[in-house]
Amino acid sequence: MRVALAQIDCVLGDIAGNAARVLDACQRARAAGAGIVLTPELSICGYPPEDLLLRPDFVADCERAVAELATRSRGLVVVVGHPRRHAGRLFNAASVLRDGHVIATYHKRDLPNYTVFDEVRYFDRGDAPCVFEHDGVRFGVVICEDIWGPDGPKTARDRGGATLDDPAPRPDGVDPDAPQLARAAGAQVLLVLNASPYHLEKQGTRHGVVQARARETGMAVLFCNLVGGQDELVFDGASFVVDARGAVTHELPAFDEALGMVDLDGGAHVIPGERVPPLSTDASVYRALCLGVRDYIGKNGFPGALLGLSG
Repeated sequence: MRVALAQIDCVLGDIAGNAARVLDACQRARAAGAGIVLTPELSICGYPPEDLLLRPDFVADCERAVAELATRSRGLVVVVGHPRRHAGRLFNAASVLRDGHVIATYHKRDLPNYTVFDEVRYFDRGDAPCVFEHDGVRFGVVICEDIWGPDGPKTARDRGGATLDDPAPRPDGVDPDAPQLARAAGAQVLLVLNASPYHLEKQGTRHGVVQARARETGMAVLFCNLVGGQDELVFDGASFVVDARGAVTHELPAFDEALGMVDLDGGAHVIPGERVPPLSTDASVYRALCLGVRDYIGKNGFPGALLGLSG
């Protein structure tokens, strides 16, 4: 079985364009022999959608785009991120599309509410695992923060000691055990949709967290991250795969769109594949700056920029 990681650059608010980007990735994945396509977090609307989520028409348009994508991606299983209104509540969701239908939907459990993240303001918390079967393998679905575990991403600090990524205390009743719940529901492989922004040394932190979850649950983890700039945020992609023993088996390029292929053999066993060499610190900072400026100008429709330099 082959799973495609669709590391794409989504445009915030461009619902039709983002759906077209996902569909294009699906067509290329099908040509490469993939049966499942995994996309980043909220790939239909872009991340972070913030106050656009307060518009009922925006959420409804996202849901219509998901339904149309299900029809146009027949022959594949597509896991796509989108906002979803259900029973009067709004969720950060991931839907599983197959044969023209939404066969399952996952609602993100752990909503980040620190530094650049304010999902608690917009979304309700999900409370159930999502597991689907394809070609005899059971896949669990979780979203970004769900993978980080009980302490959250308490890892990066700036030079002055101020915390960049320490989360605020989690709300009462929030149990950060989404991977364990998926495993208890029968999952053998974990699919993770992400919009994880770049900062220095972030990739090593991601590896460590995902490797810990893989060893705890005995599941391979496929981590598909968003790429691109959005205002002050830069998403670096660098999607990767960790096998059930915690070894990194695949790694996609940083700061570029990419479609990565992951082969599973013997059920849930990951066959090692390509790992793009990591960038140096200087190179990653340069690429982040270039991507952030390029997408800020391009996504806002500016014809260009005038730089004034002074000594």
